[in-house]
Amino acid sequence: MAYITGRKHAAAISGSTTIGLLAGLALAAPVQAQQAGAGGRTFPEVKVQAASETGYEPAQLSSPKFTQPLVDTTQTISVIKEGVLKEQGATTLTEALRNVPGVGTFYGGENGNTATGDAVYMRGFDTSSSIFADGVRDLGSISRDVFNTEQVEVTKGPAGTDYGRSAPSGSINMVTKQPNLVDSFSGSLGLGSGSYKRSTIDWNKSLAGMGGAAFRLNAMVQDAGVAGRDGIKNDRWGLAPSFAFGLNTATRVYLDLLHVKQSNVPDGGVFTIGMPGYSSPDNPGYAGRRGFLDTAERVNSKNFYGTSSDHDDVTADMVTVRVEHDISSATRLRNTTRWGQTKQDYLLTAIMGQGYSATGTLGTNALLTPDPADPSTWTIARLVNTKDQVNRILTNQTNLTTSFTTGSIRHDLSTGLELTREEQTNRGMATTGTVPTVGVYNQDSSVALPAYAHNGADSKGTTSTIALYAFDTLKLSEQWQVNAGLRADHYKTKYDALAVCGGRGPACGSNPTGTVLPSASGLEASDTILSYKLGLLYKPAPNGSIYANYAISQQPPGGSNFTLSAAANNANNPDMSPQKAKTLEAGTKWELLDKRVLVSGALFRTEVTNEIVSNPDGTVDQTGKKTVRGLELGMTGQITPNWGVMAGYTIQNTRVAKGANLAADDSDGLTYTPRNAASLWTTYQPIPGLTIGGGARYSGGLKRGTDGAVGTPNFTESYWVFDAVASYRVNKNVDLQLNIYNLFDKDYVAAINKSGYRYFPGIARSARLTANFKF
Repeated sequence: MAYITGRKHAAAISGSTTIGLLAGLALAAPVQAQQAGAGGRTFPEVKVQAASETGYEPAQLSSPKFTQPLVDTTQTISVIKEGVLKEQGATTLTEALRNVPGVGTFYGGENGNTATGDAVYMRGFDTSSSIFADGVRDLGSISRDVFNTEQVEVTKGPAGTDYGRSAPSGSINMVTKQPNLVDSFSGSLGLGSGSYKRSTIDWNKSLAGMGGAAFRLNAMVQDAGVAGRDGIKNDRWGLAPSFAFGLNTATRVYLDLLHVKQSNVPDGGVFTIGMPGYSSPDNPGYAGRRGFLDTAERVNSKNFYGTSSDHDDVTADMVTVRVEHDISSATRLRNTTRWGQTKQDYLLTAIMGQGYSATGTLGTNALLTPDPADPSTWTIARLVNTKDQVNRILTNQTNLTTSFTTGSIRHDLSTGLELTREEQTNRGMATTGTVPTVGVYNQDSSVALPAYAHNGADSKGTTSTIALYAFDTLKLSEQWQVNAGLRADHYKTKYDALAVCGGRGPACGSNPTGTVLPSASGLEASDTILSYKLGLLYKPAPNGSIYANYAISQQPPGGSNFTLSAAANNANNPDMSPQKAKTLEAGTKWELLDKRVLVSGALFRTEVTNEIVSNPDGTVDQTGKKTVRGLELGMTGQITPNWGVMAGYTIQNTRVAKGANLAADDSDGLTYTPRNAASLWTTYQPIPGLTIGGGARYSGGLKRGTDGAVGTPNFTESYWVFDAVASYRVNKNVDLQLNIYNLFDKDYVAAINKSGYRYFPGIARSARLTANFKF
């Protein structure tokens, strides 16, 4: 039998080598800066003074589609700035979102497959397909690092008017760091629990004699496991050089490059046996075994059920050119061109099922207990999931913003044209060998899998879009304004797929088993969809607003995954109408303490229609409907010069109004959606140079989905988690920061898979010590 002897990894730069290179740059850059005048010229010293930002002050959104300050924007929006990301020790987008209430990676995947990358749920719906970088859709199942991120913007409610097809819950936009004319050099060196090692640099240099040109380099390398988990690895490195020309002139050009390489070992989760809600399946196959399975002990949450063959290798590349031209003091033209590509080579061995049919027949995914009295003999089958996927995007976006008056009404207009082509290619993988079972309580992760190879079951989906949009804020008076937006997207999605005949593939007919045949040939979906939003805002005082907003967005067939289907009961069938999300929000926002603090509150209701319903007579229609109603409160700001706070609370009441229940407990609530969620993060400087703080996060229990699994937990319990931070400034160039996560070592379930066979533990109590330096 053939075994895997190697797989693709980044060979050019190893983790330890890259850490050394970044450390060398950290020492060399200040010297280079001092010697910049060598060679016969001495440059005068320039002192730049500016008010220091802590990261808590209310921010302005980066997108030109939002023309008003946050206090006058008729939506719930959270902005997480770089300073707060550093204080929290956040390294990925998922970590950055943990202090936004009701947002998280609650869903653990379906069957043996695990949701990879930033699998984010928000306001009751999967938002993973609505992640953007500088306003451009960011494709691929990647865990996005924040080493090159200035701020993260979370917009709640339908974002179709802003970005086109999107999730009903909103969007997440990562804003890239850009060069400027102030020379600086900063970075960090970190060590922590779970074999965590990480180094970053951020070097900005103005280019003298080039008319407002500057260069900036952000770089990162990380070699880390996961605290409280065995076998999992999160290794990556990245480079992000960028150039700017014409700064402080009427015409500016930015060139941004990004290359990230990840070599991870993915997490397949932990068996739920012994967890609250676990019981023996109520069918004949488990008769006589209920006694000991119902009382089985929990497995160790550190357990790794994978093999030495498991890997998740991701390469992401991005090239962005942005040109800005100030036509006048009130009018600006922007054009952005981007090419991006994400490649993922993924293999995960995950436990799968308890393996008895409704009649009690032993299945291939069975939990085997040859000696009920000796749990060390118990084993469970594993399922291998593979992915060889490439996502590409090419887009050109032109935007014009201007201000003008018509009579007594002032207009702030933002309009534009977007041309985009997105593509996803998948290559099927398979083996002819047998996947070994794994011990329930005792694992051997050194086992290698039989060799995997491409089997020809490939697929390719493309979506081409032409979009026109316009946003206008009409200021009717000092107290009243109307915010309106309209977007038209003409899209065309094409999909072709092949499958191996036999098994779950097409019927072989006269062809031998294993023949590759078309399973979806030449499927196309094309249409023009409209999205809009309309808001009315009243300002009872210059520092406050009361508003109401109504918005509609649509998700056409294949819009979230580039996959079309010929099945009559599939939402990706080209004959299906787009799923439509309608949100009504009413709220208030206030700037307090000389605009250093922003407080907000909003009531919202989101309704998603055109959901698929299978009727008792066998017919299928789109009369299904889901609703989410809730309240969200928020506060962010610098209460005093020494005290900063970010806090939020949300309560959500969800319902599947029509169609089949999605929850495993037969209730009509949406799955993977906590009813209550709250977060708090605050820091305080009791004396100069010393900062102390921390945070608290609460998430209510979750309901999982259903796929016929029985005997597994259909819920997760609520939990509180507390974090802490302390930093001390050693001198003007160096400070030391200690982060402690899960301070009281809370044992909790962060995510659960659809079948309930596997769960993902929250991070165990762990610490990270980081040396931050700047020159």
